[in-house]
Amino acid sequence: MNILVVDDNPMNVMVVQEMLKRSGYDSVISAGSAAEMFALLDSPEHKSTKLANQSSIDLILLDLMMPEIDGMEACRMLQRDERFRDIPVIIVTAIGDSRKLAEALDLGATDYVTKPINKVELLARIRSALRLKKEMDWHKERDQRMREELELARQVQQAVLPSAIEEKNFRIRAFFRSSEQLAGDLYAWHAFDSKRIIVAVLDAMGHGISSSLVSMFSASVLKEAMRTHITPKRVMQELNSRLLQLDYENELVHYYCTGMCVWIDLEHGVLEYVNAGHPPGLLLRRRTGETVSMRSSSPPIGLFETVELAAHTISLEAGDTIHLYTDGLLDLFPGDLQEQAAALARALAASRGEECSLERLLEQDSLDRHPDDRCLIRLEVLGKEPRG
Repeated sequence: MNILVVDDNPMNVMVVQEMLKRSGYDSVISAGSAAEMFALLDSPEHKSTKLANQSSIDLILLDLMMPEIDGMEACRMLQRDERFRDIPVIIVTAIGDSRKLAEALDLGATDYVTKPINKVELLARIRSALRLKKEMDWHKERDQRMREELELARQVQQAVLPSAIEEKNFRIRAFFRSSEQLAGDLYAWHAFDSKRIIVAVLDAMGHGISSSLVSMFSASVLKEAMRTHITPKRVMQELNSRLLQLDYENELVHYYCTGMCVWIDLEHGVLEYVNAGHPPGLLLRRRTGETVSMRSSSPPIGLFETVELAAHTISLEAGDTIHLYTDGLLDLFPGDLQEQAAALARALAASRGEECSLERLLEQDSLDRHPDDRCLIRLEVLGKEPRG
């Protein structure tokens, strides 16, 4: 433990240093002014190798009455610097003014002792402050490890998302923005060839780590299910079955997903979809300007052992554009679900598929100011494969 004694009176410094050394505190450093204190804190030899940008000083005994920069201003300066604001500061003062002491505590001081110094009292307050510092350091190290693990989880989550595909008959790409470091939204697709592709978008319940874990688990299930189960209904049934295998300690909490799965066959010009409690997908027809809404007709995935999933079929033409998205995009528009979906369809049509326009759309503030994940998949039908 490193203790820094700051006092412009050398005799006071010597007395405190001797008290501490006789009590087993061997690493005691002194400074004759607040300016000298900050010079010591900033010096390379006092930087910690454990936590970046944090001083290795564990405790400061700070005199209140000093020339140029007094103890009050020194406390204020320590609090303004994120490197030093968590170092416990014990004010050492001859002033008995309770208002001054209260002000010092408000400015960030941890505790205080009065002169003449009582050795028993000083050591007790030092032990208390050092216990606090040890606990704060432990929390900081734990938080740093957690941040590193979250960043790794974010990279893993990003790695499972598929890359854009451009074939002679279709083009598919995704636009994604998470509200937190980890996201509960997910998209996936698998192209069998230039005329057949299966696409899914999911939104796991909740936010943060729990929903992101459900999302990543769903991604692994979808990856396999899309390769082996061609129909949207069978893909969603497989996902439902696997989600129900998760064992929750709290039986009242079940993590589930809303989602859409779409099978596109450009040889026959058909789209088959299942919408499980998800916002309606939008099919924008270039020839007629019509918007076809792919509304929900099935319950969410992961709630019930037996789930009735309804599949629907829509015809496709060259020039049609399919948009699948999560509900974070609807929060950009006022009204009920139908009005929001209609406003979104108009915004998508106005964007003309320009990447910068769609990215700006995802970056807009929600009307309710509550951040949510946003995901948009855009699939353009460039042509239909001729038969035979």
